[in-house]
Amino acid sequence: MTRLPIIRASVLAMAVAGCAAMAGSAQAQPLQLQPPASAKPAAKPAGPKRIPLPPVRPADLGQARAAINDVPTAVPASATAAQAPRPVPAVEAGKPDIKSAASPAKPKFAAPATQEEAIERLNAYLNSFTTLQGNFIQFAANGKRLEGRIYIQRPGKMRFEYDPPSTTQIIADGTSVAVRDTRLATQDLYSLGQTPLKFLVREKMDLSREGTITGASIDAGVLSVRLEDRSTLGGTSKITLKFDLASNELKQWVVVDPQGYQTSVALYDLDTQRRPDPKNFVIDYQRKL
Repeated sequence: MTRLPIIRASVLAMAVAGCAAMAGSAQAQPLQLQPPASAKPAAKPAGPKRIPLPPVRPADLGQARAAINDVPTAVPASATAAQAPRPVPAVEAGKPDIKSAASPAKPKFAAPATQEEAIERLNAYLNSFTTLQGNFIQFAANGKRLEGRIYIQRPGKMRFEYDPPSTTQIIADGTSVAVRDTRLATQDLYSLGQTPLKFLVREKMDLSREGTITGASIDAGVLSVRLEDRSTLGGTSKITLKFDLASNELKQWVVVDPQGYQTSVALYDLDTQRRPDPKNFVIDYQRKL
């Protein structure tokens, strides 16, 4: 076999309110005019009537309205707390930009001053974890888009699990790399050292020893390190690693294989704390798929 298949070699590489009207309006009574009643003899004066005592005089009777309002009234504590004016928080008083208040600014890291410093920054990140898992989006040379999960356990173990309808699996068990197709029931084996992405599973990473560093640059906070690997199957592969300086994460790699086909893989939702299931890195060498 002279080269990996395009997809395999490169892979390695989203109220109504109701009111009832009062209808009981009083009907007007007509005015009745009657002649004056005839004079009657004066009635005998009645005896003196008993006059009831007036009610008790309210304490605030006769005071001005303002004075009445000044008299303290017992109010439940819960009502007082509910009616108390809400203090204006500092955010409302200053009225800062909504975006800046909603999400704190990401810490900014100083850009590497030299190419050597840039490479050391990326080396330090790759050596900072032993396990990694997350999601990836792959764009092949023919424009086809594939998605799935990536699992890494260093040293030497890696797995690419593609989402349906793809039936491809890439498994590295520390020695070999198996490219499996569960639909076709095929499995091709390669040496781990011949794959362009072996740098991801080294026990101790040093990019300057993995290949020839051809350049490094920074664009919009993303560090790009370019290298060539002459030990890959079929010839020299060109690899570009893209590292986000703000989030301190590897975001993407781009692999151009010896035949000139380019594959891009973007990473997101990476987790370096949870340990992957060891079963993810088992190769069935009997090819029983």
